[in-house]
Amino acid sequence: MKIAIFTDAYEPHLSGVTTSIKMLKEALINMGHEVYIVTANLEKYEFKYDKKNKIIYIPGVKTGIYKTRLTSIYSRKALKIIKTWNIDIIHSQTEFALGTFSRIVAKKLNIPVVHTYHTLLEDYVHYVTHGHFDNFGKKIVIKLTKYFCDKNCDELIVPTDKIKDLFISKYDIAKHINVIPTGIDTTKFEINDKMQNEIKKLKAKYKLNKDDFIIGCVGRIAKEKSLDKLLKSFKDLRELNNRCKLILVGDGPELEELKKLSKDLNLKDNVVFTGLVQYADIPTYYNLFNIMVSFSQTETQGLTIIEGLAASKPVICINDESFREMVQHNYNGYLFSNKKEFIDIVLKLMSNKDLYDTMCINAKNSIYKYSKEVFASDILKVYYKALEDHKNKG
Repeated sequence: MKIAIFTDAYEPHLSGVTTSIKMLKEALINMGHEVYIVTANLEKYEFKYDKKNKIIYIPGVKTGIYKTRLTSIYSRKALKIIKTWNIDIIHSQTEFALGTFSRIVAKKLNIPVVHTYHTLLEDYVHYVTHGHFDNFGKKIVIKLTKYFCDKNCDELIVPTDKIKDLFISKYDIAKHINVIPTGIDTTKFEINDKMQNEIKKLKAKYKLNKDDFIIGCVGRIAKEKSLDKLLKSFKDLRELNNRCKLILVGDGPELEELKKLSKDLNLKDNVVFTGLVQYADIPTYYNLFNIMVSFSQTETQGLTIIEGLAASKPVICINDESFREMVQHNYNGYLFSNKKEFIDIVLKLMSNKDLYDTMCINAKNSIYKYSKEVFASDILKVYYKALEDHKNKG
């Protein structure tokens, strides 16, 4: 099968969506399929066709929202190339301009569209409105979501039941919704001799001691991730046990603000902000940590939590529906509802080595259903259904 994936972001941009698409592409190719990518050029305003890797980069204007760019909804140059691919199906992974372009291409080529909804857009309205007309902005987002997810795709995919339930109860989406958790390449998170050497270098770089208990968090440094709450909770934790260190891996619009907060909380020597880290190096950081944490309540799935589990790390997450499917409380991690619960859980893992070691084993044993092979197989079933239904429609 020949598949074209339309997305606002792809390599070298780093995000959960990029990771998801990369994993899907690799797995589908390994299964014998051909995968093409149509994406925005996030580096510069120019059209680019990487024929070897089958990627079209369409120019776009800067939005002022982190590193995103907004392309036009139509590219004659891109369409000319796409026609030579002889694709069977389109997989749209964006609700913006390239999502619209994917529908135009699908109509011209008379092929079906499968759409994956990754991001709960309501939680990101503030980046555009800056606090003004938020309610109006959210209404626009709901209409936009319904346009792409209900009326203008043959099949719809979401990563968790949290999003499925929201779509049914709030967005009134009547279409059948396929729930497919995002997959990862689990083998990349297994520790080896090379990674052990890299971990030693990181410990020296960040001046970590042998007996430090390292709490890690990976992802975009942004307001919706509630990292301010993590820092404030960490301050109280440090007062009870000074072996703790916190490492925040990633870049984003709130980085400088959180660095200032860390300084104000007198945590400067106990918190590490790594800044942007290349995806190839991310598995080393997971294996550097003792535990993974997340205070975010805006995730559609929380891909970094699956990655933490793949590195055999217990995960400690806010009790949000997006985490309940992957975090098995008291088995591979814990769900907490408030700061006290978070602190108690961390102290318990720090003081009980047998419990901690068991949780690490359980973490590793719980991620096989999130392999990229299972992910791609489930996606393929949706592709075939869309193709069959499109054929029957005529």
